[in-house]
Amino acid sequence: MAKIITNGTVVTAADTYQADLLIEDGRIAAIGHNLQADGAEVIDAQGCLVLPGGVDPHTHLDMPFGGTTTADDFETGTIAAAFGGTTTIIDFCLTNKGKPLQSAVETWHEKSAGKAVIDYGFHLMIGEINDAVLEELPHVMEKEGITSFKVFMAYKNVFQADDATLFRTMLTAKQHGALVMVHAENGDVIEYLVEQALAQGNTDPIYHALTRPPQAEGEATGRAIELTALADSQLYVVHVTCAEAANRIAEARQKGYRIWGETCPQYLVLDQSCLEKPDFEGAKYVWSPPLREKWNQDVLWNALKSGQLQTVGSDQCSFNFKGQKELGLGDFSKIPNGGPIIEDRMSILFSEGVKKGRLTANEFVNIVSTNAAKLFGLFPQKGTIAVGSDADIVIFDPNRERTLSVETHHMNVDYNAFEGMNVTGEPVSVLSRGEFVIRDKQFVGTPGSGKYLKRKRFASDNS
Repeated sequence: MAKIITNGTVVTAADTYQADLLIEDGRIAAIGHNLQADGAEVIDAQGCLVLPGGVDPHTHLDMPFGGTTTADDFETGTIAAAFGGTTTIIDFCLTNKGKPLQSAVETWHEKSAGKAVIDYGFHLMIGEINDAVLEELPHVMEKEGITSFKVFMAYKNVFQADDATLFRTMLTAKQHGALVMVHAENGDVIEYLVEQALAQGNTDPIYHALTRPPQAEGEATGRAIELTALADSQLYVVHVTCAEAANRIAEARQKGYRIWGETCPQYLVLDQSCLEKPDFEGAKYVWSPPLREKWNQDVLWNALKSGQLQTVGSDQCSFNFKGQKELGLGDFSKIPNGGPIIEDRMSILFSEGVKKGRLTANEFVNIVSTNAAKLFGLFPQKGTIAVGSDADIVIFDPNRERTLSVETHHMNVDYNAFEGMNVTGEPVSVLSRGEFVIRDKQFVGTPGSGKYLKRKRFASDNS
């Protein structure tokens, strides 16, 4: 059934204007005034912004980690994402050394099939490079439309790859048109610092931050950048937290290197003191890289404003406080790393960014949707409002105030990292390919309605 969204203010990365949208067959069919279509449902967006659906380039749903599995799967995680205005996610497919890449991809298809309520794609983790992997990669890219590879420089003896693997991945990515992503922390140094802390009896959650200092992130970021330059390849640095890393990215971009950076809402509004909360409450805020000293927040906001960081992902990786985070009682290194962020990403960015004058509404859209769609081969199908684009639409009330809380969120987890935070701006209704997923703040979607997205190959002129 055709739909017409009327009386709203359309906001894209480039423009802000009053117009109506005609939606037919899951796409935007026309943009204009006084649009007509036989039998069309009219949706009044009076007083609201009409935004392209959010693109979250960084999620971990139904992911095994540290002897447990994230609390949100592809059903609960995508429902929460939709409530927050996100209509596309790209999740990380973890591989196992010695096993075919395709088997890992199939595992992730099994996790997501019949569950997702919004569209989704996969990034592919690269933990080793050998002849078998090099031979298989082009086939996986072609068959699955997976055009981004992630390499971990941290989590020694779990995910961490050596520099040769990272470098060869970059060469392969350049050859085949893929974007390399790195978790940039010096895992070898961190491993040593963790061992030292535990040997000295320092076991509380705050030592998670103290053993992963910003210098370890800055060094790894710089190393990855120089390897990218050596390979004449392209790099996307995930979850940037601190000045040490943000400054390295800015310097590299000024040299003309093809480097992009992402930060996350938690690093923009929370700080290292959260890990010092009593009664093990600090464990709720254990993720990697860790929260930093508060002054880094201004550095990150300024980097987003100036375009030196281009995206905000959630790094959604939820573990319950009871029974999961508690695995690290008495040993901070055993606390599962991650937090529940997917639902509050866009509201926090709008409230703290647009409403506080740090970002324009157009910059906000660019950061939460358009840039990620461009970098990861989804634009203009996703990430904008244009004729022919998918009708992934958020009807967003820019003035509605609310308090973030575990009592009202939709994530399948027993705490909210932003508990008690007041925000202004909230999605009212959310459409995925022209069908309501959220309507008047109620879930009306269908598990399994989300489609798997095959993505285009990386093109630097696209970003």
